[in-house]
Amino acid sequence: MPACRRLEKIMILIITISTFICITLGAMAAYWLMFRPPSAATERLKRMGVAEGATAEPSAYAEESPVAALAGRVAAPLGRIAPPSAAEADKLQKQLMTAGYRSASAPVVYRALQLASLVAFPAAVALVCAVVGRPLGSAVMWILAAFIAGFMLPRYCLKRMIKSRQQRVRWGLADALDLLVVSIEAGLGLNAALIRVGEELKDVHPEISEEFELTNLEIRVGRERDEALRNLAERTGVDDLRSLCAMLIQADRFGTSIARAVRVYADSLRTKRRQRAEQAAQKAAVKLLFPLACFLFPTLFIALLGPAFINLMDTFGNM
Repeated sequence: MPACRRLEKIMILIITISTFICITLGAMAAYWLMFRPPSAATERLKRMGVAEGATAEPSAYAEESPVAALAGRVAAPLGRIAPPSAAEADKLQKQLMTAGYRSASAPVVYRALQLASLVAFPAAVALVCAVVGRPLGSAVMWILAAFIAGFMLPRYCLKRMIKSRQQRVRWGLADALDLLVVSIEAGLGLNAALIRVGEELKDVHPEISEEFELTNLEIRVGRERDEALRNLAERTGVDDLRSLCAMLIQADRFGTSIARAVRVYADSLRTKRRQRAEQAAQKAAVKLLFPLACFLFPTLFIALLGPAFINLMDTFGNM
């Protein structure tokens, strides 16, 4: 028995040291990937671009952020082993765009986070089991649960971010419509009114301001107004904004008054917003029922009936 215990302690010590060495080497590799010096070819291209005054975009020769570069290197083997289909890549790009991430490296970073969570969660559970001294055979269910959690957590976080941003866009749309009505009735065109609304709401509702600025940039580079408005509706995924874009497209196509159409839609949106607030207030009573039944009522019963129960126990004990 003492020999078995000594062998078990030695195995735990070996596992702990091996884990520490692996984590240290992984941290050193990550540091090298993030902060390694650029190659000579990259430096030569930068000098040539600066010397010749190239007209390319400033970001053409700029380095990627360390996080994006590290995520790209981590997710590259995964992309070669199991490359996503065109439909999946398009769907992921659209979801990230709806969440507010429009950079080209956003899908790569997301896939790298997925891979890291798939590996890190089961590894953490296995490490805890090794440190505690519990055999891995009895912790298979916990490791499987950690694997499922690592698979579902990035998707859940992305969905929550999409819903949160859509909610903020929905909250700021009513104020944006009021400013849009005022700007159009003051004599501005639709494009100028969108620019004005985006400038005024930059501090209060930055999501609406950013979307309007992108729409104006698309119109400036030569896209049709109908296509730019459809892209605005697709980027946000908000039903109210999609209805607004459809209404603006129809008003522009048939030559009706845009100011009158926007005013009518703003009034209906205010009514819909008030109805949603009333609906949320009516749901509050039902949502509070479970916390009250689980946390408040037991405490209240203990505080009220506890002394009487103690007195009854004393009385029956004396009898």
